[in-house]
Formats: sequence, C-alpha cells, structure tokens
Amino acid sequence: MTLHPLFDPADFRIPEGVVHVCAGGEPPFLRRNEAAMTQYFIDKSTGMPGRTKMEARVETARAGAARMWHVGADTIGFVSSVADGVSMVAESIDWRPGDNVCIDSNEYPSVVAPFALQRRPPVELRIAQGTGADRLASRVDARTRVIGASSVSYLTGERFDLAALRRLADRVGALLVVDYTQAAGWMEIDASVTDFAFSACYKWLLGMTGVAVAYWNRQRQPDWTPTTAGWHSIAHGSRPNYAAGVEVRPDALRFTRGNPAHGPVYVLASALDYLRQFDTAAVQAHVLSLAGELLDRLRDTQIPSTTPADPARHGANVCIDSPRAQAIVDALYQRGVYAWNGHGRARFSFHGYNCTADIDRIVTALREAWRA
Repeated sequence: MTLHPLFDPADFRIPEGVVHVCAGGEPPFLRRNEAAMTQYFIDKSTGMPGRTKMEARVETARAGAARMWHVGADTIGFVSSVADGVSMVAESIDWRPGDNVCIDSNEYPSVVAPFALQRRPPVELRIAQGTGADRLASRVDARTRVIGASSVSYLTGERFDLAALRRLADRVGALLVVDYTQAAGWMEIDASVTDFAFSACYKWLLGMTGVAVAYWNRQRQPDWTPTTAGWHSIAHGSRPNYAAGVEVRPDALRFTRGNPAHGPVYVLASALDYLRQFDTAAVQAHVLSLAGELLDRLRDTQIPSTTPADPARHGANVCIDSPRAQAIVDALYQRGVYAWNGHGRARFSFHGYNCTADIDRIVTALREAWRA
C-alpha cells in the first residue's frame, strides 16, 4: 500500500529534495509557529493587556494538551522540561530506607536521574534487562514506590504496554510515572492510566524547547503536593499573606513554579491547533505503517534493527545500533536523508509529512552507507 503524506510538507521548513525523518530528535519547524511567536512579541510589548493575552494563551495550550490526552484541563500544567517535572515528583515522595524505583535499562535519563540522585534517603534502582515484554514485572516488589517508563523508547523504538504497567503498579501500590515525549503528537493517549505524565514539546508535538507538558492524575493522587513552589504556583489573592501560611494552586499549575515560558507556549498552542485538524488515530496508523514498512525492508536488506518488529510493540521510531552510527547518519545526510544519531544508534522517526516514497529513499541511501 502506498502512503501519501497526511500533513502538507509545505507546512514545514523541509529543505527541497530532503527526506526528513528526525521527528524523534528535531522535526522541521512548522511554519505557522513563526506567526505565533510574532504574536507573542506583539503581546509582550503591549503592557497589562498583553499579559492578559499571554495568560489566555496558556489556558488555550492547556486545553489543547488536555484534549489530546483525554483528560481535564485542570490536570495539565507546564514545566521547563520532563526532567524538571519528574524531579518535582521525586522530591515530593516520603521516601523510606529500602525503597526502590523500577526502570528499564534503556530508559531515558530524565526519567531515571531524579530518582537515582535522591539522597535522603538513597533510593535503589531496580533495572530490568533484556527485551521481554514483561521484563519490568520481575524487578518490582513490595518496596517499589515508582515504576518509571517512557511510552516509547528513545533508544530502541519499543512501545510499552502502559495498561500492563498500570496493573503492575497497582499490585504493589507504586506510582506510574510516564514520559510521553516519543509518543505525544502521533499516538492516541489516555494519560489517566498514569499517576504523573510528562512530554517535551519540541518533537512530534511540533513545538519548541523551553516548555514541557505536565499531567497530574487528580483522581488517583488527590493529595499530591510538591515540596517546592514559586510565585506562580502558590494560591494567593492580590498579595500573599505569608503569616497565614503558603498553599499551592488547587490544579496542575502547581507544577508551574514561575512564569510559564510564554513564547514556547504560544508556539505549542499553535502546533496543537494544527494537529487538531487531523484524526490522531489516522496519524498513528500512518506512522506505524511507515515504521513497519521500513522494518520489513531492513529485514529484506539484512540490516539489523533493535526495534521490535511486532506492530503492537514498536512506535514511530526505527533504530539501528552501530559503532559507525554517526558516519552512517552523516552519509545519509549527504544523500538528502536527515536521520538522527546518538548513543550509538541511527534512528528514523516518521510523522504525518512522511510517505512511502521516503522509505525508498532511506533504504537506497542506507544500503550504500551500510556497505561503506
């Protein structure tokens, strides 16, 4: 089956003649976002009325993210990065000696480091090895306080069964903390399966760095309170009365300790409005079909991939481990194929602007680079 782009490639800053498969790293910039940033410049320059518009844009972005994740807008806040949000969760837990956090060996550092560096008291990392779909279950026990996972692995392209992880967390009373960065923007998401969830906005969400989505499951964790705050995240009237005590906001903007990054939020609101034009189920089917086709072509070409071939277990990334990964990506670049490198693997990430013809170009260029 020949797949044509769902998104108009002309909507993006894709150089002429280039196959752009970097959505898992840095996708091409969405042209309409330039107007959104210009509007931020205008609003910032118009005094108090401009600040009112900036606050309204924050609410627009919250509503857009909530709609995409099938949750209420009151459960959505903003942090500067996934690492920032996970750190706030890690700091808020009343840790006890002997507690552990369960993660996969290939987990993204932003999900792991906030727990690994916890020192009062230290927290044991339980690390699952191998490729079995149920491998995390073997590491969880009664002292597991958190299961941390990416919905889709940045390193292998594996898609995790979050419903199974939810059942696993419930069995031992652990929190399920999920990073949706490699999924948000193409995958159908119901964030309510998690206790806390985060996503960077500069990948498939088509935004930029400086802001990340933060989700607090208020039904599962109604009493959650961060242990740090700032002027934006506390509840106060015209002036705070510190003598009466400091309380945080009642909704998920308690994540947002200082001003949201308004420029990136304007861009995010624009990008979410663009993505809303497309049925997420159709985008998911599109990118999974492209990834599956590339996996089939790699198998026929005898180029090994670490991404699961099972359609139920791979995402929109296709990854190839190689000590020559940078040389391969450089060679592809010279052939007009923009792929991604890092951590000793070449990665091809599909979005709605990609099509079947892109796979032909990838395989032809990769075959030449692989033989070199």
